[in-house]
Amino acid sequence: MAFNLNDYETVEVRLAKFIADYPDFRIDSQLLEATDKRFIVRTAIYRTYLDAVPFSTGLAFELVTDKGVNATSALENAETSSLGRSLANAGYAAKGKRPSQEEMAKVVKADQEQIKPMYGKPGSRSAAVEMALRQSIAENPWVAPEVKEDPVQWEVNDVAAALGAEVVDVTFECAHGKMIRREGTSSKTGKPYCGFVCTEKSKANQCEAKWATLTANGKWSWPRDDK
Repeated sequence: MAFNLNDYETVEVRLAKFIADYPDFRIDSQLLEATDKRFIVRTAIYRTYLDAVPFSTGLAFELVTDKGVNATSALENAETSSLGRSLANAGYAAKGKRPSQEEMAKVVKADQEQIKPMYGKPGSRSAAVEMALRQSIAENPWVAPEVKEDPVQWEVNDVAAALGAEVVDVTFECAHGKMIRREGTSSKTGKPYCGFVCTEKSKANQCEAKWATLTANGKWSWPRDDK
């Protein structure tokens, strides 16, 4: 990568400038998602403690790794990155240097080592979406949209769609070929259901169905295709 890390400010430096301008500031960080694989954090900054509307916001996520700093501090890094992005969105970043030094360090690390996908096997649809998301963030850091309602759980496909990445239609295959989609409303519970079932007529020989769960934002969340 043809850039110098020292040309980029740390989040701490940006925050110090903001506090100097607005000593009665307030910072509000919200954890939008927490799983054993990743964290998504949104940070809003306010010029005064009593402001009802944030001056700026920032959104960031970190993947939990088996080794390195994200093995123990992925959540803290996500919070720091989201704060850095909210400060950049507020104008506390040099022209052409919107990413923080911490963010650019991740780009250097990603360029120096082969990163394995964490959301599926290499070559799978989920792995393709994850790697497209990583590349998009590195080349064009995302400016988070204003969140005007209660936080909801985000999926990988939600973030990918917001970044303009390709979202592949969900399909499943089993030992008997392409599975058939089934959806509707349960007569027993009255709740909607959606899933893919095996085409084998013999119930004893049918493969296990792939059932989706309905997330808080009203979208279906499908099981990983490598499970």
